[in-house]
Amino acid sequence: MKTLKLLCAAGLLVNLAVFAAEEPKKDAKPDAKPETKSEEKKPAAASPGFADPAKLTEKSPESFKAQFETTKGKFTIEVTRSLSPNGADRFYNLIRSGYFKDVAFFRVIPGFMCQFGIHGDPKVSAAWRAATISDDPVKASNARGAITFATAGPNTRTTQLFINFGDNAGLDGQGFSSFGKVTEGMDVVDKINGEYGEGAPRGRGPDQGRIQTEGNVYLKKDFPNLDYIKSASILP
Repeated sequence: MKTLKLLCAAGLLVNLAVFAAEEPKKDAKPDAKPETKSEEKKPAAASPGFADPAKLTEKSPESFKAQFETTKGKFTIEVTRSLSPNGADRFYNLIRSGYFKDVAFFRVIPGFMCQFGIHGDPKVSAAWRAATISDDPVKASNARGAITFATAGPNTRTTQLFINFGDNAGLDGQGFSSFGKVTEGMDVVDKINGEYGEGAPRGRGPDQGRIQTEGNVYLKKDFPNLDYIKSASILP
């Protein structure tokens, strides 16, 4: 188990626990059904585009807008690539691939930030866990409305992001490189449910290790009031 920690301006520790997925045991002799001439072979189901991080490396435009539709409403993020090129590219590719569908705001701390980005399908989460991007210098502050990747330390950004509710400039010196900001719908972001607060084990919110291994089945059973991203798209 690897524990990822993010510090807020007041010194609050942010747990980003990521559990390595266990490889399922394989039987020595798979019980494969023999083919017959009369049996038509069915094509394998295609994997969604977001399931293969190695293919999602397109460079983003120098600036673009992304609209998120959530269970609380819509908000728009404007991205400026020069602020954090690697972060902007990753964000752009995640959105274009359709990654943000039924993705929970799993850690929402009023006055601080709302965190999201762990996929609801554990197989997809496992595929992204080691797909890190290099750090970018901090050029824009973690002010209210700024969006930033969560990090476990140097060069560990993957898919987890947060939107700042307030002025969290204390995060700037810790390497949290913002790449954009909410330009429309910050009132929607403010309404994202924060009743569960900090995650386990320090708080009563979701355990990130269990999100990684059990996905939305765990979240929707034990935390039924969480808000979710329904979809995200790049605006023309």
